[in-house]
Amino acid sequence: QVHLKESGGGLVQSGGSLRLSCEATGIIHRIPAMGWYRQVPGKQREVVATIRSDGGTFYSNFAKGRFTVSMDIPKNTVALQMNRLTPEDTAVYLCFADEVRLDERAWGAGTQVTVSS
Repeated sequence: QVHLKESGGGLVQSGGSLRLSCEATGIIHRIPAMGWYRQVPGKQREVVATIRSDGGTFYSNFAKGRFTVSMDIPKNTVALQMNRLTPEDTAVYLCFADEVRLDERAWGAGTQVTVSS
């Protein structure tokens, strides 16, 4: 079983920055991909950014140029540096990990990010 724990959320003013971190613990053989989604009440969960162990990344359009995803493979962690935040970025941010021996994606509980105008 894989457990994910996010940290780094909080309240920030528009234009500010936050860095989210997520650590995977438990029985881990190999994690080829990790990343971040976000969710606002009443809306569908949407992908923010993903990263593979070979360094390949994906960013949603709203994240390009503002957010940077990184992965520390030996430590089984993924981070999300978020710059130039706007109130529209307010959401619960959840990390995920695709451990090779799991049938389903593992998810963290989420961390709240609130951007004030």
